Amino acid sequence: MMFPLPSLIWMPVLPLWLLLTVAGLSIIMGLYGLIRHARGLLWRAGAIIIGLLWLANPQQTHPHKQIQPQDALLVVDLSPSMEVGTRRALIERARSQLLAQGQALHGLTLHQIDVAGGNGQGTRLFEAIDRATLTLNNPAGILLLTDGMDHDVPAQLPSSLKTITGQTIPLHLLLAAKGEETDRRLRILSAPPYVIIGQTAHISVQVDDLGTMAGQAVDILEHGGDGRTTVLAHTQSGQAVDIAIPITHAGLTLKELTASPLAGEASLRNNSTVLRLQGVRDRLRVLLVSGVPNQGARVWRSLLKADPSVDLVHFTILRSPDTADDTPLSDLALIPFPTHELFSQKINSFDLIILDGFSNQNILPESYLENIAHYVRQGGGLLVVGGPEMTQAGTLQDTPVGAVLPAHIPSENGLILQPFSPKRTALGLSHPVTRALPTHGPWGDAWGPWYRALRTDQTQGRTLLATPSGAPLLVLDQSDKGRVAMLLSDQIWLWSRGEKGGGPQAELLRRLSHWLMKEPELEENQLEAHISQGRIFIQRTSLDVLHNAQAEIISPDGSHSLITLTPTAEQSGLWAGSIAIPPTAEQTGQIWTIHQGALNTTVALTEPNPLEDQDLRSTATLLTPLVRQSGGGIIWLGREGVPTLRQVAETGPFHGSGWVGLPLHQIQLSTETTTTPYLPSWLLLVAILTLVGISWWREGR
Repeated sequence: MMFPLPSLIWMPVLPLWLLLTVAGLSIIMGLYGLIRHARGLLWRAGAIIIGLLWLANPQQTHPHKQIQPQDALLVVDLSPSMEVGTRRALIERARSQLLAQGQALHGLTLHQIDVAGGNGQGTRLFEAIDRATLTLNNPAGILLLTDGMDHDVPAQLPSSLKTITGQTIPLHLLLAAKGEETDRRLRILSAPPYVIIGQTAHISVQVDDLGTMAGQAVDILEHGGDGRTTVLAHTQSGQAVDIAIPITHAGLTLKELTASPLAGEASLRNNSTVLRLQGVRDRLRVLLVSGVPNQGARVWRSLLKADPSVDLVHFTILRSPDTADDTPLSDLALIPFPTHELFSQKINSFDLIILDGFSNQNILPESYLENIAHYVRQGGGLLVVGGPEMTQAGTLQDTPVGAVLPAHIPSENGLILQPFSPKRTALGLSHPVTRALPTHGPWGDAWGPWYRALRTDQTQGRTLLATPSGAPLLVLDQSDKGRVAMLLSDQIWLWSRGEKGGGPQAELLRRLSHWLMKEPELEENQLEAHISQGRIFIQRTSLDVLHNAQAEIISPDGSHSLITLTPTAEQSGLWAGSIAIPPTAEQTGQIWTIHQGALNTTVALTEPNPLEDQDLRSTATLLTPLVRQSGGGIIWLGREGVPTLRQVAETGPFHGSGWVGLPLHQIQLSTETTTTPYLPSWLLLVAILTLVGISWWREGR
């Protein structure tokens, strides 16, 4: 900055008129001497001019200046990347020393600003700087204690680095490292959100070497739940590689991929990543066979057609084979029931068979009915929706299918003909098919009524819905590898019509059909886990009493630990527990495996700061342009130590070897000035006498 020059003023010793008169007489005498060619004229003229200048008394004025109270910012990066290596220790030492130095400097207030970072937003130092400088009256400079990784670096010098008068203040970068660092990271370039069970997921990944040349050999590894490691691919950094992951079950599959370390890299934290692949079934094939046309068939058809994951095959039996009338066969607009194709050739291609109001009536030979029973035992799902036809002779329960049905209806007194509101049993309150059904809605506090149901004389399995008198309405059972359910009323369609408010028929039928098709979220026995706030929370759902409620946890490094699960008061059949994750600076892996009885599950650490972990180097690359534009300095704390803080002139420089400076801003006091003679009196006197002496000497020759 340029300082204001002193001002020149005149303070004559004589009155101005007298001074002008003397000057005029001097000019006349000079002209007379010039005409007469007088000797020594020039020397006498010089002496007179200097004398007149002395009498005019020129003075210079100096304005008084005063140093303003100053503010400086000490911005401390406390983002998660500062936990790498010794960065936090270097930052803490520099912070304490700089604060002490700031207190010792006269007129300076050093304000400390902590920037936490993280929360998925990365490190945003300049947002904090912009907010803090709004309250500063006279900013003198900014000291950044950081690793150099900032995610809101402006393209141009921000206004926060300038004073009100437009002066640029220095930005000093103090880095928590010995010098530029390197880092290796593993990135997932592409991964399918869903993968069909039994197929292979193709994942594209790439290893990047930051701060060094690409092309180095690297292995991509998979960490297993038992602590073992498998090499998946050999590649080079900077090149994409395809990884094949087989999907064997429905639901979430977790895989931890790791890149082999780079020698001397800053951190191993971003060498690993967790793949989350969702296994889904291919289109679920459902065979719906309806007996005589009824309202319930329309409900089932609408529900299954609305599900995009279901491929529905629907047949309604309008005529039995032994129906006798005089209609010529050529006039019947009916499709022959493809019994052999459905119940022999393709029966195993279906995930669920629904028999709605199916009375058999010699439609299916016994061999096909045996195929249905065999289909269930081998893992298929069967739902029988029963009505009055179940009380007749020769119904399904009197065929080989009856061996897998969970309920039997007597031929006499097998019908309940009265209004009733279905309700959940004690078991139904905790079973995943019915526990989440809404109990309040347009129907009020009780579901809308049905008017007909079947009375059973024996049941097996689990009864989830019943009449108010306790007669079973929905019975579920397992038969070897398969599942079977009986809905002992054909009037659930009344709920879809809103009979006295209706009921949750769509949700009930959806959950029931998905349970029969073994969807994971509807299993009675479940083991779930999640990580929150440094703890693993485990939940075990069971409809039976757990005699051994211990869960085994296998950590990423292969170590084992046990935790006892306890029943919860919030939900019947739910056991829960939690265990703390050991606080380690860098995990050797990210996936935990939990075993409880025959069940197991996996859980992985989420990435709370994916932006922060993209690059864990300490580097000056990002901030150097701004530092240079502002005139600031770059200090590597691990190599050069903590610099000395100085107050320097506004003209700079603002940094040097082992020190950084804050410019002293001064203001002019308009009411106070100092005047001094522009020319010293003794010098003028000597000049006059000298010139007079020379003129006399010249005149005397």
